[in-house]
Amino acid sequence: MWGMVILPTLGPLHLMYPRYNAASVLRQIEHRRTSTAYFASYSPEGLEQGLWRDRNDLVLFELRPLVDRGHIRLVGLGENAEVLQHEAELFAEYLGQLPAGEEAKRNLAEAEREVWAYLSTPRLPQELASAGFVEGLRERLGQVVEIAGEGPATGFRAERMAQVARKLQEDGDAPVVLVDVLDYPELLRHFPNAEGPLDLEPSEEERARALMDRAWRLDEEDEWRSLLAQLMEIARPEARFLAAQIYLAAGQTSDALALLEDLAKDDFSQPEYLPGYLLARLGQLYDLAGNRERAIRSYRGVLALSWAPAEAREIAQAGMRTPFRVEG
Repeated sequence: MWGMVILPTLGPLHLMYPRYNAASVLRQIEHRRTSTAYFASYSPEGLEQGLWRDRNDLVLFELRPLVDRGHIRLVGLGENAEVLQHEAELFAEYLGQLPAGEEAKRNLAEAEREVWAYLSTPRLPQELASAGFVEGLRERLGQVVEIAGEGPATGFRAERMAQVARKLQEDGDAPVVLVDVLDYPELLRHFPNAEGPLDLEPSEEERARALMDRAWRLDEEDEWRSLLAQLMEIARPEARFLAAQIYLAAGQTSDALALLEDLAKDDFSQPEYLPGYLLARLGQLYDLAGNRERAIRSYRGVLALSWAPAEAREIAQAGMRTPFRVEG
């Protein structure tokens, strides 16, 4: 029987972790054969209202379809978590208004950059469970506390994780707990013997996710032809969208438009960020093709969605005002 399992989630940084991407976290959960996963860094209301979407929490985009189909139950443990975490976003602005606050604000920003630089190095699943990684992250987060104290600057991290720990101890079971990587070292203080991510053989879903994540971060040094061919072998709408992105980046706008027009005829509702991005890009491609009427229709489609990524909405709003053109 498994003991408690604590799995860190990396938000948008999962794009940089081919061996611990969003599908990998799902695999870690499935490996424990549990029907319920707890999330330490979200409240029940935050999960229900989808507040995680604007944080680009990639694991939850992966989990959401399974939750909707009743395959897994996701339980938020962080009472008022989003409100308290928002305090950290406001703190830097407040700090800059104090006497000598600008210097403290710069020091805080530098400490936070060191945290993100540390987390931006791709690691294997078992490395994230190692004492060395946890202590390294704890040390860097400690620099933030030294500068600004434990409280608003950290989103009341110690208080939130202590409260979560009490709930888990009262539960008495041995659950699987997801936790934002910034909260991970603090929660482990309460459960030092908890098991972390395991070194599991990558599944086909993980390999496909890693390939799509690479395409989201398309770089001039990538082998575009090979990446395009591999994406076309993945039977997922997101992969086809990313293939169209490569065509567009290569200047093959007619190929990109044909691919997205075909894709738009099928179901492209998942992941939840895809409809907004697809319709926004389709609008731009119609503009490039001189079809302003269809471009406007696509942009309006983005703005009519109940939720779309901020970037997609900005593209649509700009496209409604002025036809899209490629500079240079």
